[in-house]
Amino acid sequence: MSLTPQFGSLIPSSTQEILNSNYLQFNTGAAATGGDTFAQQYLPEIYEQEVERYGNRTLSGFLRMVGAEMPMTSDQVIWSEQNRLHISYDNCTFGGGLITVAPAAGLPGVQNVISVNDTVVLLDTATGAEEKGIVTASTPANAVGPVAGTIAVSAFGGAAVVGGAALTSGSIKVFVYGSSYTKGTTIGAGAGNSAARQSVEPQLTQYSNSPIILRSQYVVSGSDMAQIGWVEVATEDGTSGYLWYLKAESETRLRFEDYLEMSMVESEYSQIGAAGAGGAAYANAGMPGSEGLFAAIQSRGNVEVGFTAAAGLDEFDAILKNLDTQGAIEENMLFLQRQTALDFDDMLAAISGGTAGGTAFGLFENSEEMALNLGFSGFRRGSYDFYKTDWKYLNDASTRGGINGINSIEGVLVPAGTSTVYDQVLGTNIRRPFLHVRYRASQSDDRRMKSWLTGSAGGAFTSTLDAMEVNFLSERCLVTQAANNFVLFKGI
Repeated sequence: MSLTPQFGSLIPSSTQEILNSNYLQFNTGAAATGGDTFAQQYLPEIYEQEVERYGNRTLSGFLRMVGAEMPMTSDQVIWSEQNRLHISYDNCTFGGGLITVAPAAGLPGVQNVISVNDTVVLLDTATGAEEKGIVTASTPANAVGPVAGTIAVSAFGGAAVVGGAALTSGSIKVFVYGSSYTKGTTIGAGAGNSAARQSVEPQLTQYSNSPIILRSQYVVSGSDMAQIGWVEVATEDGTSGYLWYLKAESETRLRFEDYLEMSMVESEYSQIGAAGAGGAAYANAGMPGSEGLFAAIQSRGNVEVGFTAAAGLDEFDAILKNLDTQGAIEENMLFLQRQTALDFDDMLAAISGGTAGGTAFGLFENSEEMALNLGFSGFRRGSYDFYKTDWKYLNDASTRGGINGINSIEGVLVPAGTSTVYDQVLGTNIRRPFLHVRYRASQSDDRRMKSWLTGSAGGAFTSTLDAMEVNFLSERCLVTQAANNFVLFKGI
């Protein structure tokens, strides 16, 4: 090979500049003499910058949009939810001139609390027949426990006792709409008095969840730390520049931060070790699992199966009618996978003629620009406002993306309301979203997102291990309050 200029006339530069005096020419001569061979083997053309072929790879952000994070100090978080205000019983039966009132579904311990002189509506849920009347007898009057009682009803239509041909299906709904008394009546036992009314105590339904401990670790040996190779990167958190071995640590951290959200969405209570499963139960080993968003909605919320554009409007209106029977929260957010989002677009185009006349942006201070910057588009149907956006977690090929079919998760409707609760840490009533994360923390230890170094390299001097260990830990659970207002969209 030859050097141009000749050795002796080369003048090194103090900066990385291309000058005529510091140029080494390695590619002259034939390959047999080592010219081109040297350039091809030892001096390849290398791009320093990574190619971001998958764009932003992080998946977190969903809970930051719809929820909040708050500390807790216990192994369990417990909350209570109100039940319905009015007296109503489903699946009642008629026989022997009496209507049997069973304890309300889902409310163990609730008994017959209908009083004499209550006015009721009776609906045959199978035939659609309807009668109204006044209660003439009710038992048990003061029973303790979940006792199925009976009521006798005199119909306003003239029948002595409700029953007969009108209510025959054996599935009768009874609800109280008021009461009726004669003049000068005293409520209480005894001649000339009306029967004593039953006191209706409010019933609360209690739910709980337990935090799970998430951990991750990245290890790099001391020898690898001494071999520095620079790579220019642009990371998902918006920073850019040069990294060496800690690039892998950066990706481990990003992956762990995604796991923090994915675990809150996907977690399940542990059934490992149950009858027929074999092995030791995780619950007995102190790992009972946790209830994630999908599990909470499927257990206590609403599930819409097979939403499509072809029957989109009718199906969506059925969802609205069901929301009317629940909390009827006006503003809701839709987080959807690609096909379901397109189905909604097709549905909206069909009812609005492809125009923007049906859009709404109330949740975003009525600013279309703000909504679009956050990736939302809004529309109004009935008395509800909806804000729709794609959920990357459902579109990413490394998670649930590309799976369209049986039982796949295709989207979720999340109410935008808040609930008032007493916060033990702050010592006051606060308003928090229906969906929020609780993490373990105290004055001495905050386990929301911990990271620390161990080993004997990279500034850590905690052991004789010839490596640097980067540790990550979090302990948290998701609280899904009022799950009856959430809707989960699933494949057919």
